[in-house]
Amino acid sequence: MRVYVPATLPLLATWLDAGAVSAPRGRAVTPAVREWYSGGDEEELEFSALLDAATDSLGLLAVDGAAPRRRLVLAADVPDRDVRALGGPLDDETPSEVELAGPVPLSAVVSAHCDEPEAQEAVRAAAQALPAARAGDEDAAFVVDGAEDGDLLWFDARELRALLEDA
Repeated sequence: MRVYVPATLPLLATWLDAGAVSAPRGRAVTPAVREWYSGGDEEELEFSALLDAATDSLGLLAVDGAAPRRRLVLAADVPDRDVRALGGPLDDETPSEVELAGPVPLSAVVSAHCDEPEAQEAVRAAAQALPAARAGDEDAAFVVDGAEDGDLLWFDARELRALLEDA
């Protein structure tokens, strides 16, 4: 199963040093996502899970004020037996949320998706606004949407260290 793991650049550095991604949760195309987004093809479903993980990355940035203000998501191929779906079809916030059974070896990571450096101001504002947006503040949600409208650049897994060097 393709799992999208939210991260920050400092987390990526830690995981590269450890040789594994040690995130307890990620996002994936779960049965709940398929039911919730029944009209979407596989590519659209995967993109939806990726965007959910990018929002989760904003949450990580909101609590780590020292991290560069760039959303980061790692895509990894994880055996189905090591992934457990958490969200249900009626859960608007987390239908794609999954729990990982343990650390994911770096060899399972197939790509990274990261904001370009020029997006840092929009991401900074979105990370600050995220708690208020989650509490229902429409103005804050607008700020978060501004960052989420930005494109995530694609990086091959072999480029993870280079991504850190360019940060």
